[in-house]
Amino acid sequence: MTPPEATTTTAPPLRNPADAELDAGPPRASGRRGVLGTIAKYAKIFRVSLIERMTYRGDFLFGTILRFLPIVTTILLWKAIYESSGQVELGGFHYREMIAYLLLTNISRMFSSMPGLAGGIAREVREGTLKRYLIQPLDLVGFLLSSRVAHKVAYITMSFLPYALLFYLCRGYFDAFPDALTLAAYAVSLVLSFMVGFFFEVSVGMVGFWFLEVTSLLYIVMTLNFFISGHMLPLDLLPEPWSTLLKILPFQYMAYFPAVVFLGKIRGWQLVLHLGLELLWAVGFMALARVLYRAGLKRYSAYGG
Repeated sequence: MTPPEATTTTAPPLRNPADAELDAGPPRASGRRGVLGTIAKYAKIFRVSLIERMTYRGDFLFGTILRFLPIVTTILLWKAIYESSGQVELGGFHYREMIAYLLLTNISRMFSSMPGLAGGIAREVREGTLKRYLIQPLDLVGFLLSSRVAHKVAYITMSFLPYALLFYLCRGYFDAFPDALTLAAYAVSLVLSFMVGFFFEVSVGMVGFWFLEVTSLLYIVMTLNFFISGHMLPLDLLPEPWSTLLKILPFQYMAYFPAVVFLGKIRGWQLVLHLGLELLWAVGFMALARVLYRAGLKRYSAYGG
C-alpha cells in the first residue's frame, strides 16, 4: 500500500482547449450566450480534453496493471493477520469480506482520487498562469471539472477490462452479486464520491492564494486523506471514538462508504441518509471552493505575458 500520489497516474500538462477555441475566432452565433452557450462551451472542453487524454491510453492501461501488484501483498498480509489473531471476524468483517472491501476501495478511489489537481491550482496561482482564466470567458472551476471528467472517462474506459479480469479472478471473495437497488445506490455513491473528491481538492488547491509553497502541506493532506477515507482498512476496525468520528467526516465517502454499500452493510433508511449526507458534503465543498476562489482573487495579481 502506497500513498495516493505515488499510486496515481501522472497526466501530462493539458493544453487549455479555450486557446484553440479562441484561435478559431469568436462565436459565429449570438445565440450561443446564456445557459446553452455555457453548456456547449464546457462540452467542447470535455470533448477536446477526452481526445487528448485518450492519446495516453497505453499509459492508463499499464498504470492500472501495475496497481494490481500491491493487491497481492494486501491479500497475503490480511491472511496473516486473520490467522495470527485466531478470530474469524475483525470489526464485523470476515476474511473474504475484508479482501472484497479492499478490492472495492480501488474502485472508489478510481472515482474520488484527483491526482495533481490541488497542486496544479496552486502552481497556476504561483506562476501567474491563472490570469488566462481571468482574461477569457472561461471559469477556472468549470474548466477543471470538464477536463477532470474527461480524464476519469478515459481512465475508467481503459482500465475496465483489467479490473473486470481482476474481479473475475477474485470472485471467490464475494458472497453474491448485489441486487439492482443496491447497485443503483452504489453507482450514485461513486458519482457523488467523484464530486466530493473533486471539490475537496479544488478547495485545498486554493490555499495557493495564501501560501507560496504548498507541496508539503498537500502531501500531508493527501496522505491523511488516504488513511481516514478507509482506503487502507475499514473504519470499523478503528477503536472508539475514532471510528465514529471518522464516519462523521466527509472523507469516508471517498473510499469506505461506496465499498460498504456494495457489500450490503448499509441498507434501508441508513443508506438513504448517507447518500443525502454525501450530496450535502459535495455541495458544501462546491460552495467552499467558490468562496475561497473569490477571496483568493482579491489577493491575486499578475503582470506581463
